[in-house]
Parts: sequence; C-alpha cells; structure tokens
Amino acid sequence: MTGSGARETSLPPMAECVVIGGGVIGVSCAFRLAEAGVDVLLLERGELGGGSTAKAAGGIRSSFTSRVNVELGLRGLAAYSAFSRDFGTEIDFRRDGYLYLVSDPADVAAIGHCAELQREYGVRSHLLEPAEAKRVMPLLDTSGIVAALWSPDDAKATPDAVVQGYAKAARACGAQLRSGVEVTGIERDGDALTGVVTSAGVVRTGAVVCAAGAWSGRIGELAGLDLPVRPFRRQVVFTGPVPGLPDCVPLTIELPSAFYFHREGPGLAMSFSEDDGFPGFGTHYEAGDWLLRLAELAGRRIPAVLDAGIRTAWAGLYEVTPDRNQIIGESVLLSRFFYATGFSGHGFQMGPAAGELVRDLYLGRPTAVDIAVLDVRRFENVDTAPAEHHIV
Repeated sequence: MTGSGARETSLPPMAECVVIGGGVIGVSCAFRLAEAGVDVLLLERGELGGGSTAKAAGGIRSSFTSRVNVELGLRGLAAYSAFSRDFGTEIDFRRDGYLYLVSDPADVAAIGHCAELQREYGVRSHLLEPAEAKRVMPLLDTSGIVAALWSPDDAKATPDAVVQGYAKAARACGAQLRSGVEVTGIERDGDALTGVVTSAGVVRTGAVVCAAGAWSGRIGELAGLDLPVRPFRRQVVFTGPVPGLPDCVPLTIELPSAFYFHREGPGLAMSFSEDDGFPGFGTHYEAGDWLLRLAELAGRRIPAVLDAGIRTAWAGLYEVTPDRNQIIGESVLLSRFFYATGFSGHGFQMGPAAGELVRDLYLGRPTAVDIAVLDVRRFENVDTAPAEHHIV
C-alpha cells in the first residue's frame, strides 16, 4: 500500500539501518538508534501505531514469571513513569496496579513463588486473601476465589501517545519515518544484507531491524529466515458507564480463565483469551459464543457490569511465539538482521526496553539485561522456556 495526500513516502536511496514496523517496538528502536548517531529509516505499511499497538490495553507491569521478563517490565515502568518529562508527551500514566485472581487452589503455590521472584527485584507483589482483594476492587464478587496477587506499582498508559512521543523524538534525532510503505522484499548477497525492496522503491542498507509484530513471520520469509511469529485474533468489548465504578481500577485478571478488565472512561474494557485456533490476519469482530462466554465470566466476577451495556467492540492481532515469549536478538544466518518481535501481548510494556536492547546489539555493546534466553534459536530445542501468561 502506498501513501496518499501529504504523507511522505519518498525514500532515501540508502540508509545505515532500516527498521521495519511502526508500532511501539519499531519507533522505540528507531529513536534509540538515531539517538546513538545511527542513520535510521523506519518503514510502516499503514499508519504509525496503527497495528497491534493501536489496540493494546496499555498495561505496564513487572509482575511476570521469569527473571528476564521482570527485568524488562521494570525498565518499561521506569521509562513510562518519566515519559512525559523526558519526551514532552503526556501518556496518561497511572499506577492503578495489577490484580490477579486465583480460582484454582493448585495455582496458589506457583503464584506465591512468582511473588517471591518479583520481590527479589524490589517489586511490591504480595498475596492477598479474597476479602483483601475485594477491598482493592470493591465491585468484585470473590466467590470461588482462593487468593489474589496484588502488584500495586504496575500501571497503565496510552499506547498511541507513546508512539507519537517516540516518533517525534526519533525525527528530532535525524531518523526518517515513512508510513504507507510496505516492504515487499529483502535483498541479500550470501549472508550479507544489501537492500530492502518496498512499494515505494528500493533502499540500500546493510542492516535491518524486524519489528513488524504480527507480520514478522512474513518479513522473516522475505529474508530467508524462520521467525516463528504467528498472528492470532483477540477481541475486546467496551461497556457503557458502570454504576459505582471506582476512580482507581486495577487491571484485573482471573486465572485460569484469563478473563480480564480495566477501566476505560466511565466503563470497562473486557476480554478473555480464547483458544488460539488457526493463525490469520483477520480482525473482524465476531460476537456469537465468544460474547456469551465473556458475559458469563463478567457476570460472575463483576456483576455490576451487566447493567452497563456494550458501547463498542473490536478485534486485533496478537503476535504469538510457540512459548509466548518474545524473540530479541541478531540472526546468525544473515548478518546484521536484528529482530524484536513475538511479544505475545507484552509488546507495549516492553517497548522501552526493546529499543535499548536493539541499540546495544546493533552497536555491539553489552545489553543491560541478559537476553540470551530470548534468542530465536531456542526453538531449535525440544525444551523451551516456560510459557508466560499471554494476557494484556
């Protein structure tokens, strides 16, 4: 697809590094690279932030189950808490917390271990009794809940504002950002990159960053590489005003159903992670059985929402890897091909860290976080890392 109107789609004949993808990961990478003095060109097939980032819940957390993800989450929290000061862009950052509701007694020990891991990093996560969880979120019906994990310092922000803030900063550092330009080929000479073919022409380059989200598998194919990232549809419903809704509503997740909700204006945004089914790029919203199941989950856990009605709904794409953890690294098969993708629902919160990591990989510097376990080669082994929670 090519651009139209005043949108700039003319391309420079060459660039030191081409970033493919204009969501939060791509613009973060473009900014950090340009800030370090790299000649950067970012290409986005649609609008900046118009893919999965536009439909992200905006959650930012450190309450993960692995060390690398806790560290990446903490870097995201730190960056977003200072974003308006550092970038001059208001992103509506709020520390409303994350609240995990545990309904299966067999999960309590594992959740407790997660809290212990998080506390090693200074995260104030701790287990609550059901009555304590209700004090955190008064509209909850805690029937069937056996425990909860409360992370009060986790937060929420507006993804589109973050993209615009990073994009503005990247341009100020000399990066060129082009929307409405689709990558249709990647040229190589043996194991060396030589160029990127697009709907607006060819750009000579010796380095590429794949930050194409749900489309990363296709970009990998163009480069002759296997990036095991597949697109799966996720649906979200937005309600009308909810009676008695507190101003502070934690992003609340019920386990193991993966039903979640968070405040959106005077109402709630709600969803649950259905079975993946078959991968595809369709983003049409289908109510049907999914909506009936959502109503059942919502009515059981937060009954007041049943009087609110549905204001709107949409479907978007998750970029999912086999173990639901991101892949970040540099290809060993194609020189100077970097990837930061497959975040499986965690991309927005890990956007700041991804930009720093890709910059350091590009410059050949040690990364602030040990990301060896996130290398794509882990999928060559039978035993991969444990799956993360694939929600918000």
